[in-house]
Amino acid sequence: MGFMRDSTEPTVELSMIVKDGGLDFERCLESAAPFVDRILVGDTGSSDDSKAVARRFGAEVIDVRWEQDFSKARNQVLEKCKCDWVLLLDADHMLDPTGGRSIRQLIKATGIYAYHNDVWNYVPASIPRIGPVAARQNTYQIEQSRPYPAYVPVSTVCLFRNHPGIRFEGCVHESLLENLTALGLATERADFVVHHFGFVRDPETRRAKNDLYHALGKRKLQANPNDAQSLMELGISEFEHRKKPEAALAYFDRVCEVSPRSAAAWLYAGVCLSRLSNAPDALKRLERAASLGIQTGVLHEAVGDAHFQMGNFIEAREAYIKVANRGEASPLSEAKRGASEAHLGQIETGLSRIERAISSTPDAAELYDILAAAALLAGHLALAVQAMQARVGLGNLTDFHTEFVATLQTKYNLLRGATVLKTDPSGSME
Repeated sequence: MGFMRDSTEPTVELSMIVKDGGLDFERCLESAAPFVDRILVGDTGSSDDSKAVARRFGAEVIDVRWEQDFSKARNQVLEKCKCDWVLLLDADHMLDPTGGRSIRQLIKATGIYAYHNDVWNYVPASIPRIGPVAARQNTYQIEQSRPYPAYVPVSTVCLFRNHPGIRFEGCVHESLLENLTALGLATERADFVVHHFGFVRDPETRRAKNDLYHALGKRKLQANPNDAQSLMELGISEFEHRKKPEAALAYFDRVCEVSPRSAAAWLYAGVCLSRLSNAPDALKRLERAASLGIQTGVLHEAVGDAHFQMGNFIEAREAYIKVANRGEASPLSEAKRGASEAHLGQIETGLSRIERAISSTPDAAELYDILAAAALLAGHLALAVQAMQARVGLGNLTDFHTEFVATLQTKYNLLRGATVLKTDPSGSME
């Protein structure tokens, strides 16, 4: 549209489905419009000005009936595509500033039908991974990502030929890969990046989206009860979003039955068992995941967690160091490494490491729990009180915090004979 090209070059169009895209939508269109020849937007029922925004960028807008099926909606838009190639983005995506020129070169290739590119999913500090992929420290390559401390890179297909056989499958977490594989169509890696801001939207919006995906995931599984991918998706939903490791474990164990070489399923089963305080069985699952080829920061951190629960602090520290050596350390993994060091008698080293983790992400509540416990272990009562005061101030307290505060109070009374802190039923400091 705004990109000068030779009339003999292949054409590419931006294909989207949108509902109430908001400000994200305009940012997405601004990033991609200069590099495409056509924009086609399928609106699935917007109540905001998404249609008007799309038309300002020269898009053709069609109404698409929403039938609780993302593949069906996307495929309706694909049926009306007219260009040689399709660039697929969502409203909360943004094409990297260098990506447009890269795409114009990629579509000149012969014999290639689709490209796998990285999507950088920006996350708050409270999300250390997406699936089995660990978050990485944000290098701030685009100004729009400045508020977010980390991102998780995930490979996907955003650029593919306009081919009648290339269509999406699955009512949720829809994918082109099944069609590409079944047709034997050649694919390659591409170096352009798409930035994704969906995980850093407001909590209510994310919660509603997660609930929708979970409901559609159950419907997807009903259509094929032994589908390993559907089982994995529901397991991740139960674990990551609904915080129910026991329910998640049932899905991951089922994947291990129907697809025993699924390293990710063994990994997640181990993580769930660790969360359920069954460290010995967790280690068995994690060892199986490693034997199947997974050697990620997520795996090593889970191994460290299991060893920490068992009191194997040397092994735990070694596992957390492996996370750091892979360049996948997070404030949480570094704080747990510091706790291991404190248990091994390296008090100042360990506490300093935890405090550095907190300084990098001061709103991460779990880090204060780790600091308070390590400080109490080391006999640094004042630091333990300070850490727990900060933790109480963040709210969302559990029975653990009530018990920990009582422990601190008892120890402080023995030394000072005074009230340190307490929590009210809402979880705030009095």
